Amino acid sequence: MFYYDIDFPKGHIALKSFDAEVVDEAGYLVPLHEIYLHHWVVVRYYHRKGVDVAKYHGNLGFHKSDFIIKRNSGICDGGLSQYFGLGSETRKTITYVPDPYGIEVGNPVEVPPGYEERWMLNVHAIDTRAAEDRLGCTECRCDLYNVSKDEYDRVIEPDYIGGLRCCYDETRCRVKDGFQGSRRSLYLKYTVKYIDWDASILPVKIYILDVTDTWKRTGKSIATVARHHCLIEYLVESCPASVSNVDCSHTKKIPVTFPSGGDIIYGVAHQHTGGTGMALHGELGVRPVSVNLVVNRKDKLVYEAMAIQCLPSKTVIIDGINAQRHTGVMGLFYLLVADHQQSLIRSYIPQIEEIVILHNAIGALVVFGIALLVGAVVIYQRRNQREEGYKPILM
Repeated sequence: MFYYDIDFPKGHIALKSFDAEVVDEAGYLVPLHEIYLHHWVVVRYYHRKGVDVAKYHGNLGFHKSDFIIKRNSGICDGGLSQYFGLGSETRKTITYVPDPYGIEVGNPVEVPPGYEERWMLNVHAIDTRAAEDRLGCTECRCDLYNVSKDEYDRVIEPDYIGGLRCCYDETRCRVKDGFQGSRRSLYLKYTVKYIDWDASILPVKIYILDVTDTWKRTGKSIATVARHHCLIEYLVESCPASVSNVDCSHTKKIPVTFPSGGDIIYGVAHQHTGGTGMALHGELGVRPVSVNLVVNRKDKLVYEAMAIQCLPSKTVIIDGINAQRHTGVMGLFYLLVADHQQSLIRSYIPQIEEIVILHNAIGALVVFGIALLVGAVVIYQRRNQREEGYKPILM
């Protein structure tokens, strides 16, 4: 489901963090074994002034002249254009951008004439209460969703066993016989931390690496000579019966090239059930990125990369257990990279005295995959002043 023109800080600012989680009407966290948060992404776009669009809407595609998507810095040519985005590993995952860095947005110079900057939120939550096969539901197996066409009315090929094409909005995963689930309202509660932009802040670029990227390097050149076509998801077949579970593993590795070098300031990886590790290695003699494995939930694994100097060429490696087949598998690396020369000439880290926080909750009525926008709760905190109340988005 897509939520357009969500409540978001205005002006020329530096984003410091964006945290989100699923809560119920009372504000309590919803456990993953009831609602599996497959993913949420936040996209920046420019909206033509005077054009009205419902806040809750299907995918507009951003190919129309009234809506211009403002992508991150790459490296995929299509999709994965978000500024923020995670999955069920959202809880306890630190998204804070360390000082003196920040994600620069709202610069009026970048906004095309006649447009204004806005933000869109895409949420994919799966109701797994009494699911016949909970893992199969979260991996979007087509047979469990009983679909033959995707959300764009295209026939799903027989060899497409599972993935995003089979668990789109308003689809339902198979449940156990006799189960009667009650309707309830759920919310994606998000918190944005930011500061006003000034010359002391070092901007960072957002890069998202995808292990399914089909890009190939030509010869010994490190130049980008072909498009980065990212498939986003892939299939992992199970090991043969002759292979024991202990020895059953799957490794996928790709080389990638950045448009330019810099310092990795922050990194986090996104994997699905069965993943055992993900690493980012530098080439040309650069040591591997230091990776700390943090198991936040049984469903997902989270990795935080330490800041080091990086060169343009990198290798992404993803490992997992494939004792059984996994569909809709993802292996994404979200990186924040700062210009190395700027970091060198900066001899101090400014003391940030004021961080502005925007709390918001976008609501969804969920019944086994069916979701409808119902409202939002907005709380602003700024300069020790607090205002709170209910602000309807759509009833």
